[in-house]
Amino acid sequence: MPQTPPPNGPDQTAPSSGRTQLSMARRGDSPEKPGSGRLAPGNRGGDGFRVGRMVADGDLRLIVLSLLAEQPRHGYDIIKAIEELTSGSYSPSPGVIYPTLTFLEEAGHATASTHGNKKIYAISIAGTEHLSENNATVAGILDHLDRIGRRIAQAREWFGRGEAGARDDRPDRDIPGVIPEMNDARRALKAAIASKIGSTSIEQHRVTEILLRAVAEIRAEQPEDGIDI
Repeated sequence: MPQTPPPNGPDQTAPSSGRTQLSMARRGDSPEKPGSGRLAPGNRGGDGFRVGRMVADGDLRLIVLSLLAEQPRHGYDIIKAIEELTSGSYSPSPGVIYPTLTFLEEAGHATASTHGNKKIYAISIAGTEHLSENNATVAGILDHLDRIGRRIAQAREWFGRGEAGARDDRPDRDIPGVIPEMNDARRALKAAIASKIGSTSIEQHRVTEILLRAVAEIRAEQPEDGIDI
């Protein structure tokens, strides 16, 4: 028999604080796999370098306020500015940005005016004060997004992808004469190595040792009675 979800929804235990979410992201945790250092399933796009949901709602409001503090903006301009902050790895949808702007306006942290067919938002005095009270948090969020953006940009360059995600003239062709699963494993390994760009030297040494052990095992001669012809 299907269970009825609790009245307030199924995610009562999910972290609600923007600062909690930010600290989890810094550790590489996710609600699905705490401490795993991996993004939650479904958060990567088709090219493996985009993140569907990178920040909590509270953090996103602070990011938007910080962008409005630079200059008045409309919704699409904010989306593009956040994309630029993260080298295209995070692009909040209009369905996320416009409710955020409405929330900020209703909270008195932003004002809105219509120019032609566009609604332009600007930070209010109360919004400036709120942003000032959360300076340290905002700096941490922006630093987190910047680091992720730089790592993803490096990974894209390593994979030979351009700004739009298209490959250059060095395509990653399959190795002939092997089963498809082996090429799948090779691509997965390549992506795993790219994910370590920017990690600590200790972590990179750990990964190097794993790779060298794998190479040694792959090159080891297989006993004759184990050969499957």
